[in-house]
Amino acid sequence: MKNSMNVTMLIAALGLATSAHAGFTSFTIRSTPQILPNNVYVPGATEFVISAGGQKAALGSNDQNGQTVGSITQLSITRHDDSTRFSGGSGPAVAPYCNIWITDGTNYAVVANEPSNGSFAAFRTAGANGGFTYSFSAAAIAAEPAKIFEAPNANVKNSWVHIALNMVGQDLTFADVAGFTIGAPSAAYIAGGNGIGSGAPREIGTNVAYGVNWVFGDTLSNYISGDEGYVVSNPGVIPAPSAALVLVLGGLVATRRRRN
Repeated sequence: MKNSMNVTMLIAALGLATSAHAGFTSFTIRSTPQILPNNVYVPGATEFVISAGGQKAALGSNDQNGQTVGSITQLSITRHDDSTRFSGGSGPAVAPYCNIWITDGTNYAVVANEPSNGSFAAFRTAGANGGFTYSFSAAAIAAEPAKIFEAPNANVKNSWVHIALNMVGQDLTFADVAGFTIGAPSAAYIAGGNGIGSGAPREIGTNVAYGVNWVFGDTLSNYISGDEGYVVSNPGVIPAPSAALVLVLGGLVATRRRRN
């Protein structure tokens, strides 16, 4: 019993995210979207009002930084507003979408999914009032297209990511980028250009960036005649256990067996 308690206490102390969600911060990326509290559906929800094309905002977390893309065991968010008020399968109907900053230690790029891709419907679970929950792992979306942005020549499939993979000119999937490290660039890196545009997932004005982001807006307006915007809660990203933690837990189990 004592050894079992020690394992449980160690997991808690090291912050193994088996059920808890990572912390996310809301921020404006471009133009003047509104970011508001909304407690109509659940306490602590956040509302993103995107009233015109070009407005863009996000929820971002750095808790996954240092892990690989392939280590993500769950990426999730719940949307509460009525998504059915938009045309089925359209951007506003299926938003938000996910942006992940990756790095090779020197260069940075954004890996983006396309939720309007019909196959992403498999990762949405319908909820009340026309809402839904996105929930998927890196393994689950391995075959999905991975768009590369915010890197020199990214849109012509000649980014440093394509070069590193020896896949210049080819389309990439999340399986292709699974081994890259998640990490947000510094404000100085962003301010220095490096192929990064105004739509990059970073805070306007400060250039503070987050490794994993749920993004709202861009060319997708969602504000209709006074109706609410995107209302979301429980954004989460859960990594796999770190190698160090696995070794420690393995040692505890071995010790327990020897004592028994």
